[in-house]
Amino acid sequence: MFNFYRTPLCLAILSAFTITHAYANEDVVAEDDIERIQVYGKLNHYSATKSDTPIMDVSRSVSIEDLSQIIDKGALSLDDTFTYSAGVAGQTYGFATRGDWIKVRGLSVPQYQDSLQSLFGNYNNTRPDIFTLEQVEILKGPASVLYGKGSPGGLANTVSKTPKAESAHQIVVDAGNFNRKQIAIDSTGAIGSNEDWLYRLVSVVRDSDTQVNYVGDKTTVFSPSITWLASEQTQVTMLLNYTDTQSDTGAQFLPLQGTLLPAPNGKKIASDTYLGLPGFNKYDAETIAFTVMATHDINDYWQFSANARYTDASADYQQAWTTILPAGNRYIYNPDGTLYKDGTVPRTFYRNDATSEQKVVDLRLLGEFSTGDIEHKLLIGTQYQDVTTASAGYYAAAPGLDFTTGLPDNILGDSLWTNVFDPQYVDVDVNALLAPYYAASPGTTSKDIGFYISDQIDIDLWSITLGARFDDSKSETSGESQTDSEVSLSAGVLYKFNNGISPYINYAESFNPVIGNDGQGGLLNAQRGEQIELGIKYVPSTFDGFFTLAWFDIEQTNLSDPSSNPQEFQQQSGKAKIQGLEFESMSYFGDFTLELNVSKLDTESAEGYKLDSVPEKQASAWLGYRPSETLEGFKSGFGIRYNGESYDGTDTYRTPSYTLLDMMIGYEIDQWDFALNMRNLTDKSYLATCLGRGDCFPGEERTIVGRVSYKF
Repeated sequence: MFNFYRTPLCLAILSAFTITHAYANEDVVAEDDIERIQVYGKLNHYSATKSDTPIMDVSRSVSIEDLSQIIDKGALSLDDTFTYSAGVAGQTYGFATRGDWIKVRGLSVPQYQDSLQSLFGNYNNTRPDIFTLEQVEILKGPASVLYGKGSPGGLANTVSKTPKAESAHQIVVDAGNFNRKQIAIDSTGAIGSNEDWLYRLVSVVRDSDTQVNYVGDKTTVFSPSITWLASEQTQVTMLLNYTDTQSDTGAQFLPLQGTLLPAPNGKKIASDTYLGLPGFNKYDAETIAFTVMATHDINDYWQFSANARYTDASADYQQAWTTILPAGNRYIYNPDGTLYKDGTVPRTFYRNDATSEQKVVDLRLLGEFSTGDIEHKLLIGTQYQDVTTASAGYYAAAPGLDFTTGLPDNILGDSLWTNVFDPQYVDVDVNALLAPYYAASPGTTSKDIGFYISDQIDIDLWSITLGARFDDSKSETSGESQTDSEVSLSAGVLYKFNNGISPYINYAESFNPVIGNDGQGGLLNAQRGEQIELGIKYVPSTFDGFFTLAWFDIEQTNLSDPSSNPQEFQQQSGKAKIQGLEFESMSYFGDFTLELNVSKLDTESAEGYKLDSVPEKQASAWLGYRPSETLEGFKSGFGIRYNGESYDGTDTYRTPSYTLLDMMIGYEIDQWDFALNMRNLTDKSYLATCLGRGDCFPGEERTIVGRVSYKF
């Protein structure tokens, strides 16, 4: 049996027999004739902390994966990039095509890009393409003091590629299993001879099948950007991103019986099973986003920055899946107790034509100055956001089922049914059949304005961070509005010993509005989150690297109370509790780099159960090798990921743990870069999670992708 408490040792031993690419930053500083390499990532004003303070000097947990790490580990989608982070579930629902389902410290978190929120609800936009990104970041724990409404778990932020002064051009061609074909271009430099204007063009075209039958991925990305260096003090960057995806839904909501549990007929459902209708199912999404990022140095002490975005997105989502019947069972039984046609079940049909429109601006004033022996990094900001979401469609559960007999009715027969062990696909115009059910849902407009202030105060070896924010959040649906006004606080203290050890403690808050009323004429209170975090950060002096250890305690309140009486409407005395321990490290030894991540979570929902789909224990390691002499140009790597067992939200069904292996091997010569990436090297079959409502989600199968890059 896998012993979690021996995980770091096991990972280190396994990694010692492997080799990979050292993915430290390239900023090399001579010190005592020893090369010193900063390996813990960089932040800028559009990063998750809205600051360029190094993460080892911040009194809270931040995880970073830059583009070189993402490429070396073979990530193909955003959720892949978070599978080597402590306390983060990067693939909560296994193989997915509709979105990136990320949980941090046991909770779902909002997604941001360049420190502006980029996802609102679900199924109304495209996924970000990782080739357009410089790095991805996880800010762990409540972040309302910087961002307003959000999750106590934290947030995920992506940083876009922007223009560079040095001319650089790259063409990348990918090919892999599941008929994957992709070509990408990244070109940057000055526009002509005018060094005041810089450009960058990033574009991706992909055509691929996937591990699920009939589910493909055709994506086009076009992302040009321009930077105007108006003066030594002023810089403006304008970024356009157009993404179009023609796809289907990877998640088939496979029944518990036949995946996690034995099926009544003893058969198993294959992980590539497609339970939709090829002529009906689709997930076609389109996003156009225009972003402006500007900075102006007022003087030696103060800088003004503005970050704004307009986004227009839509998604046409249609899917058929097997109907969830009472008690989580999806099977229909004959009177004699046998399965109807040995596993033939009714389908449910879902259609959602959704749109989202965002207008957001974040204005900041950053001051760096001293008052006597005290140094300040003062951030003062205001943020306004206006988001409108709308949808139209239908939800038709088992339209061919006579619930009185449990068998097909006389109108549709079993033409809209399928067999989960041997799916059948009929040519039926479902939209015409269900047209009477098509209706528009009330649109929702959310307007948020926030004012925030944060000061990092450095006194000798002490670093104290204090922050406060006021938010006014208004939501309107069908002419009815609700306003929530909240104040969020945070405080942190870090002490930097001369030996590289920095202990810290922080307190942070979050809030998230709950739309509705309490049945007595009052509005529901916003959900609130509080976290206490204790940690130690260590930067050794004898070799390059970093180590972080964090313990945290999160309490989420104003949840629905499961113990309230039936006649009591919308009681909000429920609480969820999460405690955890996280360890992350990066070490660089000559030509080798070793990354270790370990975490343990103890969660309890308001109902007293473990939070669903949250691995209690996780561990990962990535060890790399890039020789600098004899085999210069060669690169390779090996990784291991362990995800412990998780539960369904009611402590009824347990999804087993699994361990996956990843590998990379490649060679760089002159302007050419050749690489072969394999994720889930042994093609292990596993379930990412199973839910108490009656369905399971298979994990990602083995992916093999060859990559050729030419730089000029």
